[in-house]
Amino acid sequence: MTHIITIDGPAASGKGTLARKLADHMDYFYLDTGAMYRLIGLAVLNANIIPEDSEDQIADMGTDMANGFQADMMANPDLKRDDVGQYASRCASLPKVRLAVLDLQRSLANNPPENAQGSVLDGRDCGTVVCPEAAVKIYITADVNERAKRRHAELQSKGIDTPFEEVLDDMKMRDDRDMNRTTAPLKPADDATILDTSSLTIDNAFAVLKRIVEKQA
Repeated sequence: MTHIITIDGPAASGKGTLARKLADHMDYFYLDTGAMYRLIGLAVLNANIIPEDSEDQIADMGTDMANGFQADMMANPDLKRDDVGQYASRCASLPKVRLAVLDLQRSLANNPPENAQGSVLDGRDCGTVVCPEAAVKIYITADVNERAKRRHAELQSKGIDTPFEEVLDDMKMRDDRDMNRTTAPLKPADDATILDTSSLTIDNAFAVLKRIVEKQA
């Protein structure tokens, strides 16, 4: 049986960086489930579709993406754009869209490529919906103001001058949408270990993460 580790949490909590580092450290397959919704969000944005008015159409787009999925699709640099992230969150709030990619996510987690012995899943519902049977479940979080500071600094490093208050408001809006959607809301699994990175560097947080995984292995 494939050893599966799920890492869930809100935006800019550090979960993506930590999940990738853990997968590299353990030589496990890394699956960014959120990037699948970003692929859909990018297509919806480019097609000028309003997500909330087009659930069936977007679900069909999700099915097409899943059926034709190739790993290199996740390397598209446009997936990192903030507007794509917002559209991804809106699309991910639609139940039929989530259902359209669920089988693909589960299949990749349980049958990782290149004969990897395990998978590290990074997302928002990996431990609660995608792989509730995972051996290790971790929920990474941080204070919303700290997360907004991180995102603001990231945008500035890219030459994007967005006011901090706008970044904070967007972060709060996305948290509200992710945590209060009717299908697969963002929340810790009942048996997840909580890791708060508010006052931790990435290196310190990774050291804590490794101890959690080793203890539960």
